[in-house]
Amino acid sequence: MSDATPPESPREDSLWLATTPTTDYEPVEDGLGVDVAVVGGGITGLTAAINLKEAGRTVAVLESGRIVESTTGHTTAKLTSQHGLRYDTLVSQFGEKKARQYANANEAAIEAVERRVADEGIDCDFRRTDAYTYAASPEDVEQVRDEVDAARRLGLPASYVEETPLPFDVDGAVRFDEQAAFHPREYLLAIAERVHGDGSRVFEETKALDVDPGSPCRVETERGGVVADDVVVATQFPFFDRAGYFARMHPHRAYLLAVRIDGTSPEGMYYNTASPSATMRRYPVTDGEHADGGDGELLIVGGQSHKPSVDGVPTSERYRRCEAFAREHFDVRSIEYRWSTMDYSPVDGVPFVGPIDPLTDHVYVGTGFEGWGMTNGTAAGMILADLITEGSNPWADVFDPQRFTPGASAKRFLEENATVGGSFVGDRIKSLLASIGADGADGLPPGDARVVRRASQPVGLYRDDSGTTHAVSATCPHMGCLVRWNDAERTWDCPCHGSRFTYDGDVLSGPAVEGLLYREL
Repeated sequence: MSDATPPESPREDSLWLATTPTTDYEPVEDGLGVDVAVVGGGITGLTAAINLKEAGRTVAVLESGRIVESTTGHTTAKLTSQHGLRYDTLVSQFGEKKARQYANANEAAIEAVERRVADEGIDCDFRRTDAYTYAASPEDVEQVRDEVDAARRLGLPASYVEETPLPFDVDGAVRFDEQAAFHPREYLLAIAERVHGDGSRVFEETKALDVDPGSPCRVETERGGVVADDVVVATQFPFFDRAGYFARMHPHRAYLLAVRIDGTSPEGMYYNTASPSATMRRYPVTDGEHADGGDGELLIVGGQSHKPSVDGVPTSERYRRCEAFAREHFDVRSIEYRWSTMDYSPVDGVPFVGPIDPLTDHVYVGTGFEGWGMTNGTAAGMILADLITEGSNPWADVFDPQRFTPGASAKRFLEENATVGGSFVGDRIKSLLASIGADGADGLPPGDARVVRRASQPVGLYRDDSGTTHAVSATCPHMGCLVRWNDAERTWDCPCHGSRFTYDGDVLSGPAVEGLLYREL
């Protein structure tokens, strides 16, 4: 493959955001009343909203920033029921009945998107294509074969193959036929336009702060209250958390590049069994959508998924490793875009979709999609709409947030929460030993950051390229963990539960609803 490594200046933005217009919906006004308030303007919230509206409900979608700009705007955009090597584990830990519910929900999600695209004429580059999970080493082939057997028993379109369209050999792979890929923002911006009107509204710049359950419920936002018979919490992490979701799912971060290669990109979508896994899919680009104005195909390549609480590798190195993987396997001409994404993984591997907790009526949740949110999020929106309008859904049992799965989750629950606890304690020991100069930033070069102690409090310092130092509290307001510096994206990230903040403390993503307090030097 190519040995040349020319200087690269990729656009630091997701491909999906860079190739679609920004939105400009108004904020909510105090006193609004609707049938259902949907908190979150990503794929789950907008899917629930359009299904609820079509069932005759009035809906208000409340988005803290701009719709489809958070996790949904930073995906690889695979519409597939193939979620790595998932089904053999599901069958053994949940049983065949619930594993089939999971499979059917995700297959139905693909069909629902395809049907809506066709019926409503949505131009979002939807196309059917095969999905592959290939063995990264000969030792993984047996797992791949077991996955094929389990998936076929559940009625999924799975087969074992030893050859793929990739330009390199694999030891074996599970192929799912007739999966799909699309442009998620083009699809969802069209959905939002259909939600907005006839008594239903989409609101942006409207951060939800709390929910008062009851008959009716009330969602408190920075802009005032919204009264609704039912509430759907479709944020990436449920800000309204009385059921301990912070202990039952944990964040992981992954990195993506959109590259142009010499030759034709391989047809299909790919994932491998390595740790961390690699992911690939092609994207046809037209109408001058490239960063440099060119047409043709892009190949999305990424991976490097990791827990934010794990030390050792800076964000910039994660991107370099993704680039090295791309150059090892393809003749890379240029890197057009780069971006990262945060996902949450439940301790038993299945999303939480349904009533948010056993003591709260009329409030529902959809969360924990573990990197497979395009189908799981679509299925979640469909399930939540059915639960509100019909009281039931044929797939709901496996996703029930109140499920008890000690066999599937106990070991991981203990491991993950021990990691969070270790981070919480270890960071405080480090901060106690930290030293600072007279102004709190001695020796800090432009573009760099550190956490120090000042007046007994941990402080995050960042010196921008002009030499100005920005100081914020280094304590995440969600549950008190110390934030860490993300050197590639110049953000403060919480290692415990995934909240992210700008260098001057504003919230980029939750579960935190408050920013880092600005500190005077």
